Amino acid sequence: MTNVGLLYVGAVLFINGLMLIGLVPGKSAAILNFCVGIMQVVFPTIVILQAAGDLPAILGASGLYLFGFTYLYVGFNQVFDLPGEGLGWFSLFVTVCAVVFAVLQFTTVKDPAFGVIWLLWAVLWFLFFLVLGLHMDHLTVFTGWFTIVVAHVTGTIPALYLLTGAYRPTAGAAWAAAAGGVIAAVVAVVMAQRARRAADTTGTTSEVVA
Repeated sequence: MTNVGLLYVGAVLFINGLMLIGLVPGKSAAILNFCVGIMQVVFPTIVILQAAGDLPAILGASGLYLFGFTYLYVGFNQVFDLPGEGLGWFSLFVTVCAVVFAVLQFTTVKDPAFGVIWLLWAVLWFLFFLVLGLHMDHLTVFTGWFTIVVAHVTGTIPALYLLTGAYRPTAGAAWAAAAGGVIAAVVAVVMAQRARRAADTTGTTSEVVA
């Protein structure tokens, strides 16, 4: 169940990234956020109820709530046009938890690839905190493009490996995930600079016309 949920984490992050760069309207993105948010609350609840006190299983399921509540929060914010500060500060909470989960992946679970993936999620949710919680609007386009690429690096691709039985928790997989994070950052920087130049050009043109 958690592997299926991871696949749709990739899907909803992709849509939310497109929303941040203005290609998907907020109310349209809200639908998938509600669907995946509910999934990411129901699935871990089922896992915990069936865990029979198995702490590693409970720990693994508990991280899914961080995603589920985020997506439900996004959905409600978009539908009811709510301010983003609450979601932004919740994202800071998720950031801290994600770092803890990353450390546990490296040390207890012995899965360096998902250690890197959790660190990438920590970076992503910290960007959400900066944009929504601290109103650093100049990071919105960068965050959107970073989200679009990281959606597949941390969600879609590892989920497909897990669902097909091809996943191996190796150092090579960890380096591949880290490389994906670097690529996401580079793409985000390039696209943010391009958007800034386009905005400057538009502004200059408007001033000349005026």
